[in-house]
Amino acid sequence: MGRHQMSAGLLPQIFLIRHGETEWSLAGRHTSRTDIALTLRGEERARRLGDRLRTIEFTHVYASPRLRSRRTGEIAGFAGRMETNPDLSEWNYGEYEGVTSSDIRQQRPDWNLFRHGCPGGESPKEVSDRADRVVASLRAENGIVAVFSHGHFLRVLAARWVGWPAAQGQHLLLATASVSILGFEHKNVEEPVIVQWKLAIRHTSLPARVRFRSSLDRSKTSRARRAGKSLHRGRCRSANESIC
Repeated sequence: MGRHQMSAGLLPQIFLIRHGETEWSLAGRHTSRTDIALTLRGEERARRLGDRLRTIEFTHVYASPRLRSRRTGEIAGFAGRMETNPDLSEWNYGEYEGVTSSDIRQQRPDWNLFRHGCPGGESPKEVSDRADRVVASLRAENGIVAVFSHGHFLRVLAARWVGWPAAQGQHLLLATASVSILGFEHKNVEEPVIVQWKLAIRHTSLPARVRFRSSLDRSKTSRARRAGKSLHRGRCRSANESIC
């Protein structure tokens, strides 16, 4: 199979890759600064990830400094190529490190990470500001870029890429060892989009061509962008819409 590369001068395309499974992610325990190794299944899915990504010629590969992200990238075939960036680290959970959401809600029934943040850790604004720095950096790239990072941070990053408030990341579920793609519609820097979301490597192959988008993908993205605009105007159309 041939390798795919965007021509010079085209807008960047960003592959967001969540790290493979760990014991803590499997148990639902919040993991930020704690360095947890991948499980055997996490390593296997990282290898499958590499099988899917090897046909793509990335101009740059970035990773969180955390072991689980770096190890996922290494197993996927990017050892020696990754540049670590502290801004790609997971949300700092502070006092909630290693604690599950259900345990937290026994003490704080209304707690929501994307609204309340974590005591002794990062606030939603602090994570949003970090994501904005990453967005600015990625938009200055030229080519296809891979980013190995973490679930909650990547959800905020995707939301900020399209101009949504960071809190809207709570509606973007993200499995371990999954791939999502950010880009632009109509080759226009003013039209950032989520091209594809949560391609699970254990079930799904990447598109035959990197820039392929089905009519369904375009329709979903277009609706999401319109919903985002409605949100900013304070007119969420339905409580059942995931963006609301």
